[in-house]
Amino acid sequence: MLKFLKYILLTFLVLIISNANAKTYSSHAIAMHGIPKYEEGFLHVDYINPSALKGGSIVRSSIGTFDTFNPFILKGTSPSGIYGLFESLTSGSSDEAFTEYGLLAKTIEWSEDRSWVSYILREEARWHDGKKITADDVVWTFNTLMEKGHPFYQYYYGDVKEVIKESDLKVKFNFKSNTNKELVLIVGQLPILPKHYWENKNFDETSLDIPIGSGPYKIKSFDAGRSITYELDKNYWGFKYNKTLINIGKNNFGTIRYDYYKDRGIEREAFKSGDIDFFSENSSKEWATAYEIDSVKNGYIKKQLIQHENPQGMQGFVFNIRKNIFKDKRVREALAYAFDFEWSNKNLFYEAYTRTDSYFENSELASSGLPSKDELYYLEPYADILPKEIFTLEFTNPVTDGSGYIRTQLQTATKLLKEAGWKLNNGKLQNISSKEYFKFEILLYSPAFERIVFPFKDNLEKLGIEVSVRTIDSAQYQKRIETFDFDMVVQTFSQSLSPGNEQRNFWGSDAAKTNGSRNIIGINNYVVDSLIEKLINAKDRNELITITKALDRVLLWNYYLIPNWHISSDRVLYWDFFDQPNIKPKYSLGFDTWWINQKKYDLIQSKRSTN
Repeated sequence: MLKFLKYILLTFLVLIISNANAKTYSSHAIAMHGIPKYEEGFLHVDYINPSALKGGSIVRSSIGTFDTFNPFILKGTSPSGIYGLFESLTSGSSDEAFTEYGLLAKTIEWSEDRSWVSYILREEARWHDGKKITADDVVWTFNTLMEKGHPFYQYYYGDVKEVIKESDLKVKFNFKSNTNKELVLIVGQLPILPKHYWENKNFDETSLDIPIGSGPYKIKSFDAGRSITYELDKNYWGFKYNKTLINIGKNNFGTIRYDYYKDRGIEREAFKSGDIDFFSENSSKEWATAYEIDSVKNGYIKKQLIQHENPQGMQGFVFNIRKNIFKDKRVREALAYAFDFEWSNKNLFYEAYTRTDSYFENSELASSGLPSKDELYYLEPYADILPKEIFTLEFTNPVTDGSGYIRTQLQTATKLLKEAGWKLNNGKLQNISSKEYFKFEILLYSPAFERIVFPFKDNLEKLGIEVSVRTIDSAQYQKRIETFDFDMVVQTFSQSLSPGNEQRNFWGSDAAKTNGSRNIIGINNYVVDSLIEKLINAKDRNELITITKALDRVLLWNYYLIPNWHISSDRVLYWDFFDQPNIKPKYSLGFDTWWINQKKYDLIQSKRSTN
């Protein structure tokens, strides 16, 4: 017994010494893999103009309405632009895959094994009311968001053990393990809120009380649900800070007003008439046909297709697999044969799009061909419970000739439905066992999508499936999405170049049971859960890529959705009074780096007033 106690004591001492000798890093920035692009003391990022003029007013737009200024909870709908009020400990650059630079924090410290990270706050950082930002604010923010915030935070920061105030300007995050390599970066993305403003308020309730933040913008005025105006804070602490900041050269507009519209059609006409200054077009049809107008022809409106290198993620017709009719993978695959992308692209999209074949489209993370040897290492342990096709076939979406006649595809769909226990009864598809007829609703929030959905609906009805299409307002739609109250919707799952903890929220089994999570599909799959954890704990970039590709294959071959399409460009239109930096960011549009040219603005205003 004495020998055993001596052994335990010796082991404990070794662990203490080992921990004491663990290397600690201290820097202005931290990269997921490799080193930051910008060295300590950098003057500014490459894609801004440090001499950009600040001032002037612009009008932007949004769809729907808003009823709260707290964007950090599940309840309510917050307005566009609200995040400009709040800042995080760190901020990323738009020309790197995943690097975080100090913002509210001037220094980042972390252990070599990435089991903890500390932030030393800037002495100069202030709230809008002039009070100093302290470690108390950081601790309060984290604990509050984990307890009362949107479920997203619980998934994103679930591996944080605790947050500790080490001094008035230093805070430390300890992690549950040292395997989640991403944590030392994403903790810095935490939006920091003022404890003194919120601690006596009901944080988890909606409110239109104007909040206090630390960002460059404040709310100037609003008309509840209709419009909101932000103004550049002349006392913003960052303007007075005489050293480098990651946001130098950004946030150049004096005021930004967002006007709300009922639908995209009205919003589009408001832009063309001069009521809106900047517009992002999401319809290929409207892009091709709606802007043959004098303001575009004479150059007063600029119409630009701007290439980017952003991962496109996945947009698709999403199944709610909590519904009995969608539980069988063969059923979901069958319905994929009813979507004629080639015909839609030719007749509806002006051949503007490419079919999406990956959940990580337009990136090195996308799977293709057959699994590599490295991918098989992560897939083969689950071979008995994975779709067999993963190992033998390249995933491809059904392809048609674009004529609109898809008899062969529908025959394949019918065969799959029969295998799954469905047969035609007087022209209607009926389950052999339950006697339930196959019918479901496609839920939309934009009337513009109806023209795309109806041809799909027609093809489904040829299979004997009864389909209804319902379009509701954006607030109702959001509520039904959050509570998983739908059969099928059109949804987009955006991805970054460094997927990690957010994948739990997208596809994790726990998230499937949590209202407000992004797992609206309802995926409850042990293999998916396992691959997500392996992805989060990847030791280097190569391993992350390999595991992501394996996860991609599992998601694709389970037919959790019917993939839609993508375009690797931003379609933007704007009245021509903006100036832009010479260098464009790789991974964003960079609109926050633009500024107003007053001479051009005055000219455009005079032309608009005569229309």
